[in-house]
Amino acid sequence: MFNKIQQFRQEAYKLLGKAKDATFELMDAVLLTRNVYSFAELSLSPVFRRQWPSLYEALEDCRPNRHKLRKLYIKQVPKNERVILGGDHTPWPRLEAETLKDRTFQHGARVISGKPITLGHGYSTIAWIPEDKGSWALPLCHERITSFETPVKRAAWQLRQITRELGVRPLSFWDSEYGCASFVNQTADIEADIVMRLRPNRCLWGVPPAYEGKGRPKKHGAKFKLSDPSSWGIPVESIEIDDQTWGKVQIQRWRQLHFKGAADQEMEIILIQRQGTALSKKAAKPIWLAWLGVEMPQVEQLWYQYLRRFAIEHWNRFAKQRLHWTLPKLGTPEQGQRWSDLMPLMTWQLWLAREIVTDNPLPWQKPQPIAQLTPGRVAQAFGGVLAAIGTPAREPKPRGKSLGWPKGKKRSKRTRYPVVKKGFSRSKKEKQVSN
Repeated sequence: MFNKIQQFRQEAYKLLGKAKDATFELMDAVLLTRNVYSFAELSLSPVFRRQWPSLYEALEDCRPNRHKLRKLYIKQVPKNERVILGGDHTPWPRLEAETLKDRTFQHGARVISGKPITLGHGYSTIAWIPEDKGSWALPLCHERITSFETPVKRAAWQLRQITRELGVRPLSFWDSEYGCASFVNQTADIEADIVMRLRPNRCLWGVPPAYEGKGRPKKHGAKFKLSDPSSWGIPVESIEIDDQTWGKVQIQRWRQLHFKGAADQEMEIILIQRQGTALSKKAAKPIWLAWLGVEMPQVEQLWYQYLRRFAIEHWNRFAKQRLHWTLPKLGTPEQGQRWSDLMPLMTWQLWLAREIVTDNPLPWQKPQPIAQLTPGRVAQAFGGVLAAIGTPAREPKPRGKSLGWPKGKKRSKRTRYPVVKKGFSRSKKEKQVSN
């Protein structure tokens, strides 16, 4: 009954590199600690048998083998059904960390100079979405986006690695941040079907007219402006469905459209729009999707499948609030990446323990059947599983007290790093070329 999660934990333990004992106990402490005010308080957990400095030493010394861990996760994914992947980009805010290298501007809830941006590191995540409904998203990779790459570039690289190791053609869903020509070009040779959400101000282009024999052949046809219904033309498919949750929904589809910067990659465009006069302004907003792949499913199925992508946003919130991802104030990007590598590993342990836990609701919570337990509820009951399976981590070996800082040795101030601002305006690029 407990063999599967025991074997998973044993294999993961071997892939943590140095300080794997302290690192593994740190993960167990996180899974059992619901609320904590500082990172050092995790050392007070009964499953962490070391002193509080070992928390930071673990993240300094451990070297999780990200590639082999990803293979371990993929081994748990069933291949007898269509694999659904969701991609997203989320920030780790570090507004006051002037000594932290490679900070960039990130979109976030905090407002700087009247804009919804924050300072810190961005992380790109691709997760397997195992269920039609619910908040489970199981990350296969969760990696930092450096200052010399974009979220689109990092996501395309991650998708390439995952599809190679999956061995089957997945169906991947992406937010409007990835609905651009750059992402289409960078994923053109990847064996995966892609569905992207499009911003409502996007412009697409149709099939170019036949060559007239003079000049360069045209690459683009008629303009398809998402915000202008007069430019849409006649859809190749238009249906109406009556959904129990969404009410009446109209779905339309157009073929052979492309981005201006990706003329060779034709897409199918789908418009989902709720019908009714009593809808709020937010509910009445249309949803535009672009499809790139081999064999497109029915449009009503594709729309329902796209809604599964929102599970990865639930995971982002779960990692920050329950797994305490953004709690520690680590000094280097490398430490931040090592700590971030533990987030998927802890999530997979909760998933494997879901069917063997005994629900342990708080006094104000209602008991739930096993099939409806959320990641937070499984973590709430994980202590019972941990007591039954134990830990592969070895007991600590006390080595006495550290000598501390040598007397008379001078302390130097840590280097301050400027915030990296990505990209240049068109005028700056033109000046650089002219110079």
